[in-house]
Amino acid sequence: MRGVFCDIDDTLTTEGRLPADAYRALERLHEAGLVVAPITGRPAGWCDMIARFWPVTGVVGENGAFYFAYDQATRKMIRVFAASAEERRENRHRLTELEKRIVQEVPGSAVSADQQYREADLAIDFCEDVPALPMSDARRIKQIFEQAGAVAKISSIHVNGWFGRYDKLSMTRRFASERLGTDLDAERQAYAFVGDSPNDAPMFGF
Repeated sequence: MRGVFCDIDDTLTTEGRLPADAYRALERLHEAGLVVAPITGRPAGWCDMIARFWPVTGVVGENGAFYFAYDQATRKMIRVFAASAEERRENRHRLTELEKRIVQEVPGSAVSADQQYREADLAIDFCEDVPALPMSDARRIKQIFEQAGAVAKISSIHVNGWFGRYDKLSMTRRFASERLGTDLDAERQAYAFVGDSPNDAPMFGF
């Protein structure tokens, strides 16, 4: 075993909190010399902090929009995105229009509280900071994204939508190649993934 990739929400966390024993487990893996990398739908702002302060090798965020890795030797944050800055700006305009439609058509849904820290996607809250909506509403949100040509994934708390051909697995492969010097397809037996939600499906499928 060379490393562990893991989701964060409802995998490392319990009822929205990161227990000390979960954090200590990450620390023990890191101290043992294993690669540790959260693979999450959480935003760039959070991922910058995670890459900088947690006992991890790096983090893939916003469902594969980027990976961040902090180089302790040079004291620099390495940020690699699937889309260019210009593409992300253009996509943001399209997502802003979708945001208006979704919250209007799915009463009770809301833009996620962490949206202002996001670089590439739109997160719609259906049960984190709003009264829990039925899964049928989450599927309706996903459908609206897809009707507009976006990719959409349901997590345990949000529906995330974005424009671009990437997901958790594609960016994890890139992270492994560029930061670990590893071909995941050739070394898949050496790495484990732990997750819990439909947005983890690409990783489970691998």
